[in-house]
Amino acid sequence: MPTIESCQLTTKDYTILEVMQERHPRGDTFSAILQRKISSAVVMFREDIPATVVTLSTRVAYRVNDGPAETRIVAHDEMRGLVGMLLPITNPRGLALLGLAEGQSVTIPAADGSLETLTVHEVVYQPEAARRERLKLTGNAASAPSRLGGPVLRVVHRSDELQDKADNKVVATFDTGFDDPGPSAA
Repeated sequence: MPTIESCQLTTKDYTILEVMQERHPRGDTFSAILQRKISSAVVMFREDIPATVVTLSTRVAYRVNDGPAETRIVAHDEMRGLVGMLLPITNPRGLALLGLAEGQSVTIPAADGSLETLTVHEVVYQPEAARRERLKLTGNAASAPSRLGGPVLRVVHRSDELQDKADNKVVATFDTGFDDPGPSAA
């Protein structure tokens, strides 16, 4: 059984792991890592996840035991054309690294039955941190028009909210930045 004290996952990453758990047969090493990861997870919104934590699509430098650092992109699944660059979470190493922070280690069974310790050396690129940087540099674009006297936008959750009958205004919708496709995308 792997040792994972705790990990931090985005809501999207956690949902994907839950779907994987439902679809994966129990009793093997991979399912043990998956179960332990889900049960030890601290789930966070993508805006709140620290920039030093491995999330999906993160480029991470990590070590296996005392070997040299390897850099891979932790991905949902294997993709064509990126051979050797990706470490999918369908692989025990990719799954084990997901949610770990810089300096954090996890020990998992290797393919030959021995144990291997994976240590996150550095999070080179994390999409959530890059998104926050872009928003900071551009200034929150969604709120800019209202400060400049432009149209006021309101988030609409249901189609019957599209027409505000009380003051007969047309209500515009905008992208809230929430791009989680949900469990069906996993």
